Amino acid sequence: MADSGLGDVESLPRGGFRCRLCHVAVANKPSLDDHLRGKKHQRLENLRTVRQAQELRSVFVSGFRKGTPASELSDYFQAYGEVANVVMDKDKGVYAIVELQNETVLEKVLAQPQHSLGGQKLRVKPREKKDFKYTPPRKQGSARQGQLSPEKLAQKLCQADNVDAQMSLMVQLFEFSESERRLRDLLVTLFQEVFLEFFPGSAVLPFGSSVNGFAVSGCDLDLFLDLEKTKNFQASAKRPSGPQAEDGASVEQDSCSEDSILSDIDLASATVPEVLELVAAVMRKCVPGVHNVQAVLTARRPVVKFWHKESGLRGDISINNKLAICNTRFLQLCTEMDERVRPLVYVVRYWAKQQALAGNPFGGGPLLNNYALTLLVLFFLQTRTPPILPTVAHLKELSVEEERTVVDGWDCSFPKDSARLEPSGNKEDLCSLLSEFFRAFEDYDFAGCVISLWEGRPLPLPSFLSSSEAGSKLKLGPFNLQDPFEQSHNVAANVNEKTALRFQRCCCNAAKYCRSLQYQRKSSKGKIWGLVRLFQPGATEASVAENFVIGLPLTMAVPPAQAHELLGQARDFHLLWFQKVCASVAFVLRDVLKCSCVEVGQGLGEEQEVSEVKQEEEELEAKTQQLSVGSKRPLDEGGSNVSLPAKRLRVDDLLPGEESMTWNCAVWHRVWLGRRRIRRQLQGPESETQHQKANSLDLEAKVSEAISQQKCEARPTDPLFQFTVCAQASRGGTSCEQDTRISLRFSTDPEQASVFQEFFHFLQGFLPRMVEQHLVRKA
Repeated sequence: MADSGLGDVESLPRGGFRCRLCHVAVANKPSLDDHLRGKKHQRLENLRTVRQAQELRSVFVSGFRKGTPASELSDYFQAYGEVANVVMDKDKGVYAIVELQNETVLEKVLAQPQHSLGGQKLRVKPREKKDFKYTPPRKQGSARQGQLSPEKLAQKLCQADNVDAQMSLMVQLFEFSESERRLRDLLVTLFQEVFLEFFPGSAVLPFGSSVNGFAVSGCDLDLFLDLEKTKNFQASAKRPSGPQAEDGASVEQDSCSEDSILSDIDLASATVPEVLELVAAVMRKCVPGVHNVQAVLTARRPVVKFWHKESGLRGDISINNKLAICNTRFLQLCTEMDERVRPLVYVVRYWAKQQALAGNPFGGGPLLNNYALTLLVLFFLQTRTPPILPTVAHLKELSVEEERTVVDGWDCSFPKDSARLEPSGNKEDLCSLLSEFFRAFEDYDFAGCVISLWEGRPLPLPSFLSSSEAGSKLKLGPFNLQDPFEQSHNVAANVNEKTALRFQRCCCNAAKYCRSLQYQRKSSKGKIWGLVRLFQPGATEASVAENFVIGLPLTMAVPPAQAHELLGQARDFHLLWFQKVCASVAFVLRDVLKCSCVEVGQGLGEEQEVSEVKQEEEELEAKTQQLSVGSKRPLDEGGSNVSLPAKRLRVDDLLPGEESMTWNCAVWHRVWLGRRRIRRQLQGPESETQHQKANSLDLEAKVSEAISQQKCEARPTDPLFQFTVCAQASRGGTSCEQDTRISLRFSTDPEQASVFQEFFHFLQGFLPRMVEQHLVRKA
């Protein structure tokens, strides 16, 4: 028995042994000797030796900019000797393991007291020594075993001839294999047979990714249990027996009803939670191989979740989701109308997932889901010139009488056969379409309009709220994407301001990358190209300073009912609205967050303390009241301009899109840390929710004051950092007919970018919310 193997062996009771390296238990010494001489143990021993040798000549590197490619790190350390390999942190992109050729090169690297790359100080230290661990392979039955790792996907994509081939390959690599498709069909059949025993006439219908044309290996199995025929059966079985009893029909129904679970529940009067609990009980007791059955009754569409152990599939069953069946058939129709739809959706979904923009977290979250991303791609294809896909309204016009469908009051009519539809005259290739997708959404006013697949265009928010019946029910937010049929449902209602902003920023960075030759052409030197770099987390990120932008929509300043009419007085109203929002921004920075804030004169070389903004607010409020709905702003010859400080731009000299205001600010304390704990201390255990909401501005100001006084009574000599914020208004953008956003662009010294980035991430959610509350208070 080799000595090298003895350290891996532990004794077990009754004379057995266990190999720690291979996670294998044997009954006796001869079996142990056979195992230690076997191929598996020898292979793992060799692998461990190689890994340990790599650790001895590797360094851990951090401190570089996020998105720095491995090639730059390799080129930097080449100055000290040969670099064998560079392994980047794929999840966050904040560290790397650099493997050097030998320990001599390692000593040279560690002897250097300071390393820097691209103006960033690098932290370089010996790689941490870890015990070698062997991870056993997953069971063959696992549905997720076949998923590709990012590294293997990159290898396969780099072998393609062009971007179009890469995108088509994405579909082949991620869609169901024939065996997985058969497995899902068998599982649906199993559920159908079981439920028919308990709910006569019921039907189990799959929907979602499993059948809509955008399947990904290992995705959840979504099922709809249709109980309409079961309800009719139960109702007919309860009617008094009549002449039909003579031929035995009623007797047969009565006997079936007694044998089924329907004798314990009335489906017509039972609530959705009651029926789902019954469905869950049937699954626990009667469906072979199903585990972890749980009824989730608090979801928007209550479901019963489950896990099928043998196949490894997870899924859910719903009973009140007929609209999902219509959506699934609609997506199927879109894939049949044009072959470019599927590759584009697969690529955009995977890109969004790699950039941490999308996912389906349990219990919800602020990320885009796959359905929202799919609709976004379909909307983009509707807006091409000429269109690649027709609008949903046009599809309704093309439907015949037998295809007319109304579900839960929503018109879900569209042709079932794609052969009846005219093919698109658009001949753009996949490479250019993906590039144009990112360009289309890099500066999109998601908060100021509603994306409508029904009409195939963005609907300006004010006109949508005033004219659409669904407008009053649609949950508005930073990202408004209307379901094609259930038009009161915002598919992206869960997305917060931070994710919406990151989506725009990532689209902007991706659009820039797609204009480069590295995207369009295959590398002749074997470097990554095309989709591979696009998929790398943070690989196409712009510099940090370019990404500090917060958008404020018009609806923050004006009630939705008045916004549409006020937009008719665009020139006067737009300036007053811009001034009020800027005054609120200054108030939040100065009075709520306790920052020093000095307004910079525009072109006059002077500065004005922001405390004067308080006086301007009163003047602006008086002027705004004159602009009541349906009235015009009074003008006189001598005073046709708003009374503003002398350094401000005059209304008559102001052109659309020129409104701007700049402040120089300084932060003295880390007011973004520990706010929740201090807020709870100030509120007390018996505070009322409504009272807290009404005084949240005052409360947040007290929180900032408490943080400022935690470590020192007086203000420090020097601020933590300084930054400049420029407010700019824009109108008439390309993404929406009436673009009325304010963009707050922040900039800071590169040496202070690290600490400022923490502050900015806090501002992304805090500042818009506080500005809106201040505007409501002043209304």
